Amino acid sequence: MSNKEKIINLLDSIPDYKMGYVLAYVQGITADEEADDLFCQRMWENYENDPDPEKDDTLTLEECLKEWGIS
Repeated sequence: MSNKEKIINLLDSIPDYKMGYVLAYVQGITADEEADDLFCQRMWENYENDPDPEKDDTLTLEECLKEWGIS
């Protein structure tokens, strides 16, 4: 039995007065996922639309450490 099936089966044993808690929890979990997805999508779009010609330049770890003054 999958986790989803187990959760659906457990819903039958939850009293109605506690369903609001379950609903709020599930909505919170799904809202966070949607917000994360939207944030990542906007970050990617901002990167793609960035006119900076150097945005795709790469540095090695050693070059970064030297630039940042870390030894």
